[in-house]
Amino acid sequence: MSRTVVDIHVLQTVPPSNLNRDDTGTPKSAVYGGVRRSRVSSQAWKRATRTAFRQLLDPAELGVRTKKVAELIGETIRELQPVVTPEESWELAKAVVEAGTGASLAVPERKKPKKNKNSAKAAKAAEEAEGAEEAKPLPPESKYLMFLSAQQRRGLAELAVEGREDIGGFLKAKANKERAREIADTRHSVDIALFGRMVADGADINVDAAAQVAHALSVHAVENESDYYTAVDDRNEADETGAGMIGTVEFNSATLYRYAALDVDRLADNLGQGVAEDADRATPVRRAVEAFVRGFVSSLPTGKINTFAHHTPPDAVVVKLRERRSVNFVGAFEEPTMAESGSGHVRQASERLAEQIADVEREFGEEALATWVVLAGRNTAKLAEAGTRVTLDELVASVGAAVAERQGGRQ
Repeated sequence: MSRTVVDIHVLQTVPPSNLNRDDTGTPKSAVYGGVRRSRVSSQAWKRATRTAFRQLLDPAELGVRTKKVAELIGETIRELQPVVTPEESWELAKAVVEAGTGASLAVPERKKPKKNKNSAKAAKAAEEAEGAEEAKPLPPESKYLMFLSAQQRRGLAELAVEGREDIGGFLKAKANKERAREIADTRHSVDIALFGRMVADGADINVDAAAQVAHALSVHAVENESDYYTAVDDRNEADETGAGMIGTVEFNSATLYRYAALDVDRLADNLGQGVAEDADRATPVRRAVEAFVRGFVSSLPTGKINTFAHHTPPDAVVVKLRERRSVNFVGAFEEPTMAESGSGHVRQASERLAEQIADVEREFGEEALATWVVLAGRNTAKLAEAGTRVTLDELVASVGAAVAERQGGRQ
């Protein structure tokens, strides 16, 4: 049985920047092909893609990932039943979330504010404020981030309102507990369907991700550099020399190879009917695919972006529609590109990628059903041979239409 798979390959040059850093503030890296490369983690780019969805999709099509799930669902409960107090709404939400997901929710320990040792008056005021804060009840939270769609949150809120008179007894009924479970495991949002969901206490409602995102790697060797900076006190007099603050920030610049694979059939299974009850199967899948292609291609992790302003679009995008399996072409860069005098890395990377695509598809019989390319700049010219030249808007529309056509035949 044939599948529907979308592969996205991106070459993107970023100037001095620190898109994704480790716990010491150093840009992440990895050894590949025997040399140190710049690396941007898959999690960083998935986060950037999810953030881009806010401008591409309706809020009803997106989920929220939070520990504060009782507070969030409690707000919907109070919208449905304005007479319910916040405290009662939290308890109702706690009950239905625990029934629906198997997770345990508990009131977190209250964080104590730091005491001011320099002023007795300030310390006393802080103690009084702390006492008043102690008197305020806190909503229960889950032990880990929970990912629920707008439809799942509303469905659980409606169930809580229905059983409000005796929520414990209401959920002891097997039929009602199964309803809670069904609500939590259907009508998934686009981001849950794409990136998956893990519920540690309820493995049966886990969602396998339809999208896979590779760590972005530089096509060449990279050495991190360090920027020493100072800040001058604006109130300094003319005879006051020196800086008011000094520091360092590490950075590098790189031409990155980025890759993502999307299992459209799994995406369709995860989404089901999508947000609209009367929608055909192909429509929500098309919207999700189009949002993912545009979001992944256009997004950028925002690490240190105010310091470096690394707002660079991709140099080249190659998207392939396949019916057998995903194919990652990172092997084109196992031998790092070498910057020739006055040339940079993009031209060599484009030539390498074009050759790798042709070789792998010919030798392993991995020809794609369709290939589209978006190119910017003369150094990417070699990749024009890889497929049909389009703009980004045309790419998104073409991939969406091709996916919808195949899904229409799958219904």
